Amino acid sequence: MPFKVYLSGEIHTNWREEIISGCKALNLDVEFYSAVIDHEASDASGDVLGAEDKIFWRDHKSAKVNAIRIKTLIGKSDLAIIRFGDQYKQWNAAFDAGYCAALGKPYITLHAEKTIHPLKEVDAAAMAWATTTEQVIEIIKYTLTH
Repeated sequence: MPFKVYLSGEIHTNWREEIISGCKALNLDVEFYSAVIDHEASDASGDVLGAEDKIFWRDHKSAKVNAIRIKTLIGKSDLAIIRFGDQYKQWNAAFDAGYCAALGKPYITLHAEKTIHPLKEVDAAAMAWATTTEQVIEIIKYTLTH
């Protein structure tokens, strides 16, 4: 049975591909899930429920439609990786980390040292804080081989 990993957070770099290809290169039995990384598709996910004049209501509907997917996939996962990038604030990733913490779902944060302070509460509930995708891959390898 594959180890299931949910990849949450920053969408502007290839960190997901690095983790997926790194685990594949080690022949680790891992199945990956991810948040929708097409920003426009994510923002429009609630449009099927009808057009809105106010951006709040469009965002509100889309957040709820996205939450169906996110909550389902986090629930199916054995571990979540929560990536905080340098360029944007990932409020959704912080929410995903909080959801994992509430469920007792283990998660690893992945971010640079310069964001230690603003993420101190998120990191405090994490099982590990990593600064590189290589570290994440090694933790997954350790989890599956020892």
